[in-house]
Amino acid sequence: MATWNSRGLRGSTLEELINRTNDIYREKGLALIQKVPTPITPIKIDKDNRHITLAYFEQKSTVDYIGAIQGIPVCFDAKECTTQTFPLQNVHAHQMQFMEEFEHQGGIAFLLLFYTSENFFYYLTFRQLQKFWSRAENGGRKSFRMEELEQGFEIHPGKGVMVPYLDALQKDLDQRDEDLDQRD
Repeated sequence: MATWNSRGLRGSTLEELINRTNDIYREKGLALIQKVPTPITPIKIDKDNRHITLAYFEQKSTVDYIGAIQGIPVCFDAKECTTQTFPLQNVHAHQMQFMEEFEHQGGIAFLLLFYTSENFFYYLTFRQLQKFWSRAENGGRKSFRMEELEQGFEIHPGKGVMVPYLDALQKDLDQRDEDLDQRD
């Protein structure tokens, strides 16, 4: 049984930035993205502060966010990394399966990464994540380095939002169109 404690707050800074970004996108009519709550059952509660200090997850979570951007279904997970190497153990097999099934239904899946030591945001396409995942499954590295990331998917705060991921999403869509054109 998985449990939650203070470690569960590791991504709260990134999630807060994404939540604010999503609020602005919604207000501008650009996107409707919602944070997916992870159902938990509290075990211990600090009665003085009314905070849950220990709980267990009722079920496995899928991704952190789901919604639509200009009519395109999207789902993504937000991950923070304190070094220049991202351990793939931070992505779970059931999340990979969900994102793959989501993509097979015509949606777009991706990760938003925040390298805290570099103050660097990155949009990791599901295609690139699959390559890293396959490499690990085939006995290769169980992580990937910043220098392995595909150029052009960096996210720079601006345009009135902290994590403006729509430009990177557009690049992802453009690459998918190019791949389809090359197959024809």
